[in-house]
Amino acid sequence: MIGDGWDGEPSVRPAHEPDEAPRLRRVAVVTGSRADFGLLRPVMKAVEAHPELELLTIAAGAHLIQPALTFRDVKAEFTVTDSIPMQVAGRSGRADDVQAVGVGIARFGRSFTALQPDWVVVLGDRIEALAAAVAASIGGWALAHIHGGDRAEGVSDESIRHAVSKLAHLHLAATDVSADRLRRMGERPDHVHTVGSPAIDDLASISPLSDTDYAELGEPEVVVLMHPIGRHAEEEELAASNALGALSGRRVLALLPNHDPGRAGIVRAIRHADLPWREHLPRPIFVGLLKRLSAGQGLLVGNSSAGLIEAAALRLPVVDIGDRQAGRERPGNVIHAEGESVEAVRAAVAACQSIQRGAITHPYGDGRAGERIARLLAATDPRDNRLLRKRNAY
Repeated sequence: MIGDGWDGEPSVRPAHEPDEAPRLRRVAVVTGSRADFGLLRPVMKAVEAHPELELLTIAAGAHLIQPALTFRDVKAEFTVTDSIPMQVAGRSGRADDVQAVGVGIARFGRSFTALQPDWVVVLGDRIEALAAAVAASIGGWALAHIHGGDRAEGVSDESIRHAVSKLAHLHLAATDVSADRLRRMGERPDHVHTVGSPAIDDLASISPLSDTDYAELGEPEVVVLMHPIGRHAEEEELAASNALGALSGRRVLALLPNHDPGRAGIVRAIRHADLPWREHLPRPIFVGLLKRLSAGQGLLVGNSSAGLIEAAALRLPVVDIGDRQAGRERPGNVIHAEGESVEAVRAAVAACQSIQRGAITHPYGDGRAGERIARLLAATDPRDNRLLRKRNAY
C-alpha cells in the first residue's frame, strides 16, 4: 500500500491475505489522470459496494507527475493498490509519450502478474489506458473498456480509443451510437453494452459552489478549459490567447490543461493573460462550479469533453473550439466556433446567448452507469474462452 507520499516506485498491496474466505472477483480499475478519474469514481464506488467484487485501484501516469495533485484526489477516496509511473515531469512531447507508453506496458504487466485481477477496467483514450490495455491483452487478463466507440480527434485520441476497443473483451459504451459503432468495428454484439456515461452518475449528489467558494475563485462568468491537440507549443499558445482575448471584459477563470503534447504553450497563454487560474480543481469543486455557472447564465469555453457531457447534463452552454472533440455527439448546449480567431470565438460566445437552456438534452444515460458496469463485471465470466479469444464478428 502506498504511504503518505508517492516515492517514485511502484507499490503493490496484496489483494487478499492467506486463509481468507474464497475471494471476491478482483476488478483492477486503472486511472491515469484527472480526465478519467472523475468519470471512474462512480464505477469504483459501485464495484466497492457490489457483494461479489473487490476493487483494486491502480493510479498511473499523469496522476504521478509532481506535484501529484490528482494522485491525492484518488488517495483521498480509495485505497491505492498500486502506482504505475510513466511520464517524466516537464516532458510532454509526442516522443516522450512513446517512451511513457513503453514504460507503462512493462510496469502494468508486472502489476497484473502480482495482483492477478479477474478484470482490468480502463476508460477512454489516454496513453495510460492504452498501456494497461496492451499489458492486459498480451498477458491474458480480461479487459473491460468504458466509453469505447466514441469519436474525438484529440492528439491521437481517436486511434488510441479504437485500438483499446480492439484489445478489449467487454465493451461498456456510453451511448447507443457508440455501441453501434463498436458492433460495426467487428466486436461481438453480445459483448457490447450501452450503460450510459459514468460522468453523469455523481452530478445530482454535488451541490453548487457556496458563495464563499465561488468568491474564492473570483466569481467567474466564464471558465476556460483548453487542452492541447498535439501541435507545436506556439500554435497552442496562439489558439489559447485568442480564446482568452475573445473573453475580454468578462470575469474568467482558466484551468490549466492536461499533460499532453503542446501543454506548455497553453500554460504560457494563461499566465500572460493576467487572470485567475488554477492548476487543478477536484471534481466536486469543478462540478459545483459548472452548476453555479449554469444557474448564473455562465459559460464553459474550450475543448474539453466535459463541455459535451457533464455540461450538457447540467444545461450549461459551451463554446467548443477547434478539432479536439470533432466527431463526438454534440448536444444542444454546444456552439462550435468557426475557427480559432478572436472573432470566431467571440461570435460563438454571442450565439450561446440564444440557447434555450431548458430544452437541452443529452444521450449519455440516466446517471446509473456505475452500477450497470459493476453488475456486468460480476455477471460476465472473465475466463470464458469465447470472451477472451477475440474474433472479428463479420
